Amino acid sequence: MTTQTAPIELHYWPTPNGHKITIFLEEAGIPYEVHYVNIGRGEQFEPSFLKIAPNNRMPAIVDPEGPSSDGKWGGQPISVFESGAILQYLGRKFGRFYPADERQRTEVDQWLFWQMGGLGPMAGQAHHFRQYAPEQIQYGIDRYTNEVNRLYGVMDKRLADRDYLAGDYSIADMAAFPWVRPYRNQGQDLEDFPNLKRWFDTIAARPAVQKAVEVGQDHRNNLAEDKEAQKILFGQKARA
Repeated sequence: MTTQTAPIELHYWPTPNGHKITIFLEEAGIPYEVHYVNIGRGEQFEPSFLKIAPNNRMPAIVDPEGPSSDGKWGGQPISVFESGAILQYLGRKFGRFYPADERQRTEVDQWLFWQMGGLGPMAGQAHHFRQYAPEQIQYGIDRYTNEVNRLYGVMDKRLADRDYLAGDYSIADMAAFPWVRPYRNQGQDLEDFPNLKRWFDTIAARPAVQKAVEVGQDHRNNLAEDKEAQKILFGQKARA
């Protein structure tokens, strides 16, 4: 297993995508330091942050002990953005929660990309239309609430005969769990999905997960009430 001497620099705000990375780092016992980027104040648009995260989204990391040209670790620093890519990077480097066997890794990748392309975006839209939209648009509320319900059903069926999404506990579970945590805000009831609820309760009880989701909670604004922060987050266009 690779040993990390210098801490991973985590550029972070306490969001579901941010929690994915704190969960991995806490579970693997990897040293890290948090650099808070307040997305409600527009700090994600600072040039220094855009150098490592050109999509101006949370989270991003800088590993001061990146890969070298000979395939070993401890080379020049490397930055990684996009939470799924970060999880894969950390899993490869530290050999944890991301199997080396190609069949098993493919299983994990499928569910990781399922979360990245489905559960996360759809749950995010459900949050927007249910909590933050300046006017209640019933079509939007129904469209995304129902799609999240469908996706929960996919997970529930998947978990009918297994403890975790892709075999052993993996980065696929770490990616999906933070997006199920706010299930009430998505208009869902976990009692309707008994297998999903069992999985959720099992992960929520892990000490490292409990510690990870508390990182930065004292920094978080009440976005639902902060209209200025909403203007920054929800009114973005391309910037010249």
